[in-house]
Amino acid sequence: MEIMQVAGSLVCSQRVEGLAHMNLRILRSPKGKLTVAVDPVGASVGNWVFTASGSAARFACGNPEIHTDLTIGGIIDFWEPDG
Repeated sequence: MEIMQVAGSLVCSQRVEGLAHMNLRILRSPKGKLTVAVDPVGASVGNWVFTASGSAARFACGNPEIHTDLTIGGIIDFWEPDG
């Protein structure tokens, strides 16, 4: 698991069938790297979230048939990142 911040939403008018209609979010790591994750929890821009990656990401999104390797597992209510 990794802690990341939601930087925005990603809208795709065309996508592979294996992504179904899952919401997609752009996440920023504490080091500034951007990545895309499936969002089954409804995170908003600015939220800090924890993620599941690899094969665990498919199960974390609630449907192991979804083609993902990064899923938001939850929204962090309180966390103070190290300076």
